[in-house]
Amino acid sequence: MPFDLMKVLRKLRPAAPVPEHRPIERIAADLRRVRRAQTCFGPRDSAIKKFAARQAYDALLVQACAALEVEHRLRSLPEGMDREIERLRVEDTLKRRGLSV
Repeated sequence: MPFDLMKVLRKLRPAAPVPEHRPIERIAADLRRVRRAQTCFGPRDSAIKKFAARQAYDALLVQACAALEVEHRLRSLPEGMDREIERLRVEDTLKRRGLSV
């Protein structure tokens, strides 16, 4: 069995760092896309569709908060006025950190 130096070196090489989150530019683009989709809902669109869009938007806000180290309570607040206020607060904080939502 011949000695394969390259095989040994590959095993010794440290693994490339894995990012903890998706690129912030991608998260921001998805946030803008989902937000635009929400503005297109009409009174005849189903409540489930609207709820799913809000959940998707919140999940993206959570990703943005993780990427920019912003504290939030989006996961702990139930759907309603308190969560809507938290969304607005998070959006404002993200904007102040340079993220265009």
